[in-house]
Amino acid sequence: MTILVTGGAGYIGSHTVVSLLDAGFDVVVLDNLCNGSAESLSRVASITAKAPVFIEGDIRDSVCLSDLFSRYDIGAVIHFAGLKAVGESVLKPLDYYETNVGGTITLLKAMQSAGVHKMVFSSSATVYGLEAPTPYEETQPRGTTSNPYGSSKAMVERLLEDWTQAVPEASVVLLRYFNPIGAHESGLIGEDPQGIPNNLMPFMAQVAVGRRDKLSVFGGDYPTPDGTCRRDYLHVMDLAEGHVSALSSLEQPGVRAFNLGTGAPVSVLEMIRAFESQTGVQIPFEIVARRAGDLPEFWANPEKAQRGLGWFAKRDLDAMMVDTWRWQSNNPEGY
Repeated sequence: MTILVTGGAGYIGSHTVVSLLDAGFDVVVLDNLCNGSAESLSRVASITAKAPVFIEGDIRDSVCLSDLFSRYDIGAVIHFAGLKAVGESVLKPLDYYETNVGGTITLLKAMQSAGVHKMVFSSSATVYGLEAPTPYEETQPRGTTSNPYGSSKAMVERLLEDWTQAVPEASVVLLRYFNPIGAHESGLIGEDPQGIPNNLMPFMAQVAVGRRDKLSVFGGDYPTPDGTCRRDYLHVMDLAEGHVSALSSLEQPGVRAFNLGTGAPVSVLEMIRAFESQTGVQIPFEIVARRAGDLPEFWANPEKAQRGLGWFAKRDLDAMMVDTWRWQSNNPEGY
């Protein structure tokens, strides 16, 4: 089967392409490279000894999509493409809705015209909203999102639910991610954010490699054991393998949502200590004011994915740290 991976040159996308190729799938990647790198796909080919087809294009481009679906016999789509920076989404909401929601509509129209009705969608734990109790479970309703990025993910989930209601043969798996970190164990591909990193792990790694002076820890007075925020971190290769597992669930029509997380929250200070312990590199940091919109803590109940997909996170926090540092130390400036 040939899988179309939108946004497949990005961080999670490139690791998922590795897992797909290793599992024997043929892969076509569509990416406009706004958050990705063509070099990542060259390195994917080095890792797997098999190159994905790469098309530089945008999910909002209906002509590009029509041509793609006419040229390749696509069996299913894994949809990563979209804008993803929470802070930026507050400043540029129209861009986020145009790309994440509008782009998905354009993609679905192209899929429908080509007779392709299977999708794995890259969603987010943010759809549970500000009021959701922890741990987050799939039986909980979508809640009040706190930024346009999260709102766009919730909108696309609803859009996909409506689409499957209208198209009886359609099948969609919503994968609600928690906090992916780490890198492929080869050290050839990893997270390479544009500009100043928005997330803890790449910022920490850039401090460790000397690209940044120190880490800012946003808030030290949260109602958590050490006062810093706690999140559910999982290895990006575990996340990638979750997408391969989800493909087997697409034989059943309708929409199913699954959390992909470890179920074990880790605080910012615990992350710093784990990184220092596994790498021997000290991370200078300072605790600064809280960041608007940050929740004190949240984590997944991953049991549904274990039952429904046969998936669970296999790699521990130490492996996440070691693999991150291997990538960053071997590629101090990224790609």
